[in-house]
Amino acid sequence: MAPKTMFEKIWNSHIVHEVDGQPTILYVDLHLVHEVTSPQAFDGLRLNNRKV
Repeated sequence: MAPKTMFEKIWNSHIVHEVDGQPTILYVDLHLVHEVTSPQAFDGLRLNNRKV
């Protein structure tokens, strides 16, 4: 087994559900909202019918 990067270790430890060809669902235990870009980010989620 090849060694994993820190990113891979963190990503893999937060996977909730994974299906080939679909976006991976991750558990996010902390989200810091930046007030300059958060409206665009939430609009993008809404336009793509993604739930938070």
